[in-house]
Amino acid sequence: MIQLDFYGTLVAASLVLLLGRGLVTRIAFLRNYNIPEPVAGGLVVALALLLLRTFDIEVRFDTSLQTPLMLAFFATIGLSADFASLKKGGRVVGIFVLAVTGLLVVQNALGIGLATALGLDPLMGLLTGSITLAGGHGTGAAWGTVFSEKYGLASASELAIASATFGLVLGGLIGGPVARLLIKRVRVPGCHTQETPRLPKGFEQPNKERSITPFSFIETLALIAVSLLAGNLLNGLLHGTAFELPTFVCVLFVGVVLRNGLSALGLYQVFEREVSVLGNVSLSLFLAIALMSLKLWDLAALALPIFIILAAQTLVMALFAIFVTFRMMGRNYDAAVLAAGHCGFGLGATPTAIANMQAVTQRYGPSQIAFLVVPMVGAFFIDIINVIVIKLYLVLPFFVAV
Repeated sequence: MIQLDFYGTLVAASLVLLLGRGLVTRIAFLRNYNIPEPVAGGLVVALALLLLRTFDIEVRFDTSLQTPLMLAFFATIGLSADFASLKKGGRVVGIFVLAVTGLLVVQNALGIGLATALGLDPLMGLLTGSITLAGGHGTGAAWGTVFSEKYGLASASELAIASATFGLVLGGLIGGPVARLLIKRVRVPGCHTQETPRLPKGFEQPNKERSITPFSFIETLALIAVSLLAGNLLNGLLHGTAFELPTFVCVLFVGVVLRNGLSALGLYQVFEREVSVLGNVSLSLFLAIALMSLKLWDLAALALPIFIILAAQTLVMALFAIFVTFRMMGRNYDAAVLAAGHCGFGLGATPTAIANMQAVTQRYGPSQIAFLVVPMVGAFFIDIINVIVIKLYLVLPFFVAV
């Protein structure tokens, strides 16, 4: 076994991003279907490691940097959100929350229905539904423990992690093709017209050049560090209470308060371009480490019936984004970008959703409303709604009888 330390992992993650950029630049298929660069590079490395494992060679990475990078990304999302912009997204956020809630209900109904039809425990269907797909690894691991201890479901935690891994991979792969299909039906702002294209903000076009000075970099880094520190402290205070929230939600909340509080007091205006640069760096490195660390052999260990359920969930996610999300959000370019984002966190996680949308907007142009709505819903609302939906399903008669 080869164990890479902190520095080796950082080097490997950087090379994965460069590999992904090279692949997307040179392979028309990846470019045309808007596959995110970290996803392209990370999956190639994960497949290479799977091949090495057949020769009894295993490479392990130091993933200690993964969580801080994810939290730093959510801190920059919070620091990018000013209340004036949030007001603009009020109605759109509400509609998107309804679409997201609808998918959670559908995912669990599909999972339970297929599990029952295939002769599996209905709990397995619930575990391969919104718990691991919309919820991700953290939610999956938490509920896996509950299902093992309270309901006696064997290997629930292992199934949860494998299902969440499956969702993370597929969520990063189907968002781009779905958006490409939908964009053919709409007019992209600024394309083939005389109107002035909308200027990109924040995370919409990560490769756009931005002026940065050493001092401004330190100021923004300090804001991110304060968000991380205060967010973790807030998470500790809420732990075990009725108001307990995931750490990344607390960090994002502190970022929002910092940005708007400093602005309201007239003390400091956040440098949005620099926040987006640091956020994009954190996001790219986080995804690179997450994807290159995937243990694809865990997916191979899934039984055929579980594969059938997860494959059906992927198909339903794509169809839901095309026929429900896209239509509910207005059948326009912004709706197509939102559909790509929904694929990202409907199967994987909010960072995957952002990467999906970046791959689309980098090619077709900015969508400010999508980058306003998805982080808010993906960070604040989806976890809360998901818990409510899961608990409502658990009161169904065949679960109560377990």
